[in-house]
Parts: sequence; structure tokens; C-alpha cells
Amino acid sequence: MLIEVSSRLNALIRKEDSASRLGGDEFVILLPETNSDNAANVANKIIESISVPFILEGSELSITPSVGISMYPTDGNDEQALLQAAESAMYRAKDSGRNQFQFYTSDLFEKAKRKLEINNALRGAINRQELKLYYQPQIELLSGKLIGCEALLRWENSQLGKVSPAKFIPIAEESGLILSIDHWVLHEAIRQMDVWKGKGLLDFTVAVNLSANQFHHQGLLAMVQNGLTQHSIPAKYLELEMTEGLMMDDIDGTVKVIDSLHQKGLKLSIDDFGTGYSSLSYLKRFKIDKLKIDQSFVRDIHSDPDDAAIVKTIIKLAESLGLKTIAEGVETKDQEQFLRANGCNEVQGYFYSQPIPPDKFELYIEQFKSQKQLNN
Repeated sequence: MLIEVSSRLNALIRKEDSASRLGGDEFVILLPETNSDNAANVANKIIESISVPFILEGSELSITPSVGISMYPTDGNDEQALLQAAESAMYRAKDSGRNQFQFYTSDLFEKAKRKLEINNALRGAINRQELKLYYQPQIELLSGKLIGCEALLRWENSQLGKVSPAKFIPIAEESGLILSIDHWVLHEAIRQMDVWKGKGLLDFTVAVNLSANQFHHQGLLAMVQNGLTQHSIPAKYLELEMTEGLMMDDIDGTVKVIDSLHQKGLKLSIDDFGTGYSSLSYLKRFKIDKLKIDQSFVRDIHSDPDDAAIVKTIIKLAESLGLKTIAEGVETKDQEQFLRANGCNEVQGYFYSQPIPPDKFELYIEQFKSQKQLNN
């Protein structure tokens, strides 16, 4: 049994990690250059691996591990202190019901536990129909027309409640679930576009965010084309948003992907512009349509001269490159007036509407058009 456990442990760790047996049924694993999230992931894998029944001399035997985790240097400055802290955490895991892990520091344990709960619940979210797309309108400043909307992912789980995308998207990326989620988002947005087309409402673009995994996936173009073809949606109604960081990983590869999407008539924009590290020499190589000004700059344009200067610069830069600009996170009339005065083309934010489900977005379209007619 000990040899089998040792074999399973060795299969889970990296070359730079060390696994050893202290004595009896106690093992220790040293993970250099890691953090609490990775330690928790390893602990969870250990529990899953060792919980699989063993076949010894024709008999099936099941065991359950209890894992304690200590972190250097917060839990100890030397090996003895770290071992004692890990052992203390291990006994707490045993007292809590076994077949689980505990950090020596309780706040780290709660953080890791929450992360694993999100990861496990997220695996079945699509099949349980827990994922939803909400839509936030985008307005053209000059004409005041509704010219588009952004599809934004929302998740509500029966156990966890509403989980913020800021929390579950990074976990989905780490676990590899992001590709299936991305696929669902893209096809759900196109399906909804088909519904609006059938109702005679689709005279605007729908923007969908691309993750790094999706952007660099070889099947991206085919995935997009298949979705549009299946629902007979013209490519001009779909806009794909990409972050600066995503695009700068592999410039030549990025240019090829963007060129292939551009040739199919899709609209392309750089999301959160100004927060990454774009080089202007690279930017001019990208066949994109729009720069999206990050809300962190828009928020304080009246109180922070630096933010105001950055917003003005992005707008002028876009104009010189023949691109449009859209500002996100617009919440006040003063912000809108500043953006209009400085030549920003489009806006979105709570000043116009928070993200809303499809049925409420349809009502928003009707009310928006009625209001426009009254104003005219």
C-alpha cells in the first residue's frame, strides 16, 4: 500500500518537487517556488488520486488521505517549523472529517476552499443551464443611436449563488474549462442574434469577448463561421473583443488570426485599451476597427488630469489610425459630455443601462426608439 501511494504521489508532482515518507503512513511533499493556489490544487489532486481504490493481492482496498499545508515563510522560517505547522493543519483536516486538506492559516484555507467549490460547480454549469448572457447597450454619441451591445457572461449556482465573472473566469482559465465556456458564449450570442433577427430587431452589432485560449485556438475561425452559417447571421453584426495582453503574446500569430477574421467581414476591437503594453509599431499592423477605452480611465476624467490626458490621447491616436473609439464605464452626464467634446465615437455604461437579460434588452430597444422619436 505504501509503495502504491508513493507511486501515485510521484505521478502528481513536478521534477523540482520532492516527495518523501516520514514514517508510518505520513508523507511530506515539498513544492518550491509555488503559491497557496497551486498548493491547494496539488492537495486536491492528491485526495482525488489516493481516494481511487487500490487492488492488492486480488482485494480492493480504499483509503482516504488528510492533507495539511504550511507556507514559507509565513508559517515558519525553517524545515522544523514548517513541518510542525503542516502537521497541525493535517490533524485539523482529520478532525474535520478526513479526506480533505487544511492550511495552517485559516484564511488561506477558506480562500482555497472557495476556489475549489467554484471550480467543481463550474464543471457542470453549462449542462445545468446556469450560465446566462446579459447585454449592455452601446450608443453612438454623435447621432444618439443604439449601434450595438456587449454580451456579458453571468453565472448563478444553486449552492454558491451569483458568482462574479472576475472570480470564476480566472478559475476557468486555470482549469481548462474556459474553452467550453467560450464556445457556449459565442454560440449563445449568435443564437440570440438569430432571435432578434426573426423579430426584426437586429440592426446593431453584438460584441463578444475572446479569452486568450479561444483567440489562440486553431479552430476559432471555423467556430465563428459555423455559428454564423448555422443561424444565417451576416458577419458584420458580430464584433470580437480582444485584450492588449492577449494580442501581444505572439505578434506574428496575432496578425494572421486578425487578418483571417477581418477577411470574413467580422468587426474587431481591442478591449481595455491603455491597460496593456501595446507598441504603436505593432498596433498599425492589426486590422481592427475600434479601441475600447478602459473604464478605469473614464471613471476619474474630471478629477484626475492624467486620466483625462490618457483618454484624449487614445481618442486622437484612434483618429490618426482611422479607428473608432468606445468608452466603457460611463456613469454620469459629465463623463458623456467630456467624451463627446473630445471626439469619442461611442459609449456604454450604467448611465445608459446596466447589463440586462435578452427580454429586458428588447424592451430597452423599444423604449429607446420611442424616446428618440419623441425627442425628434
